[in-house]
Amino acid sequence: MKYASLLCLLCLLFLANTCKKNTIETELIGKVWLHSFEEDEGDITVYRPNTYDFPPSRGRTGFALEEGGVLKQYDIAPTDGLEEHLGKWKQEDKDKIHVQFDGNGQPVQKYTIEIVSLKDDVLKIRKSTN
Repeated sequence: MKYASLLCLLCLLFLANTCKKNTIETELIGKVWLHSFEEDEGDITVYRPNTYDFPPSRGRTGFALEEGGVLKQYDIAPTDGLEEHLGKWKQEDKDKIHVQFDGNGQPVQKYTIEIVSLKDDVLKIRKSTN
């Protein structure tokens, strides 16, 4: 009986740890991330949520990760609007996401996104082709 409180405390710690979701699930999914090119540094690309008050520009590219492995990539369309391309994403590591776009008449496009940092709604990534 004297170890019951210690056992309960350990159980609570284990439960809290297993309930913790990873950064991708809690921070990235469900948001539209737009390229904040003014903040890029070398090979680091910076993104912010589409709710951020960006300075004026002629357009911004971006992406959205959705549950079920669906990725929406937003490119600047010929008419200066946004053009949506559907792809797939899969988490490789705690901080790496594999992305693939099927050809649709074009070559298959694959790349990996490494999450360098994510805090205060500022996402910094490094992109590498596979």
